[in-house]
Amino acid sequence: MNKVVVTGSAGFIGGYIVEELLRQGHQVVGVDNYSKYGRVAKSYDDDPNYELVVGDVKDVELMTRVLSDADHFIAGAALIGGISYFHSYAYDLLAQNERIIASSVDAAIVAHKAGRLKKVTYLSSSMVFESTDRWPSKEGDERLVPPPLSSYGFQKLAVEYFAHAAWDQYQLPYTIVRPFNCVGIGERRALGDVDIESGNVQLAMSHVVPDLVQKVVKGQDPLHILGDGEQVRHYTYGGDLAAGIVLTLEHPAALNNDFNISTATGHTVTELAEVIWRKIKGPNIPLRLIRDDGFEHDVKKRVPDTSKAFELLGFEATTTLDEMLDEVIPWITAAVDEGTI
Repeated sequence: MNKVVVTGSAGFIGGYIVEELLRQGHQVVGVDNYSKYGRVAKSYDDDPNYELVVGDVKDVELMTRVLSDADHFIAGAALIGGISYFHSYAYDLLAQNERIIASSVDAAIVAHKAGRLKKVTYLSSSMVFESTDRWPSKEGDERLVPPPLSSYGFQKLAVEYFAHAAWDQYQLPYTIVRPFNCVGIGERRALGDVDIESGNVQLAMSHVVPDLVQKVVKGQDPLHILGDGEQVRHYTYGGDLAAGIVLTLEHPAALNNDFNISTATGHTVTELAEVIWRKIKGPNIPLRLIRDDGFEHDVKKRVPDTSKAFELLGFEATTTLDEMLDEVIPWITAAVDEGTI
């Protein structure tokens, strides 16, 4: 049984990762300060193989202590949000996340030198490809294309440089994983979300899937979308992302390597809106769309090359958009009924 430390364990993707680790029989220590959602109850809180450390990842002394007897470290903590975050928290996304990753790596270097920590698995982002001019984006393109324009994308690229630099100087082994557009249950309105009007409904969350679902559930018609609706995204189920990330922990091909973790299937925002509308409203009520002005950093196409993960790891994200929405829509509907969204 490996002991795995997961920072950002109370977050959206972090929750899926912890569940997958526990399902596979690992001992898990989560670290989170509840800064995004506040205190959130998780289904695995009472699992005997799970321990939660409530604390700030920027505390190097705390992280050094937590990592001292860990086999693996999944560095997932970050100030993160959807497109509105990139503008509302442009400086904090850069400054706070740099402090988080620096503290994480400082502690990991010490733990690895002590002899037990095998590797750090870094959660990067598809936003490292924000300025790409080639699709699908494959591993390695992030160093060939212009750097991201948003502070969030730029900082996520810096996370990857931290991984390479810590290996170059301290031989701290790494794997870099880049999730693409996570979809699932458990995402809530963040404590720091900024109220943005979108028609007669405020953006409930910065990510497009829960935002569109809550608008339709609340009866918005015509339905407001941001931009022209032709933005392409690869919506990937959180459970699939977690399975791919956990697979990299012990896989020999993952050592000192990087992977796009994503479904191979893409959809436009308009296509997404049509599927959500049909599932909630049925086939007989026509969808009418209003296209509001988009945000500056709303990338037109985010299309991953997923062949490397399949060829080297045997990983494939197989959950379809329909299957994801069949899980997400009831969860969002209940949250709307409860007044939490």
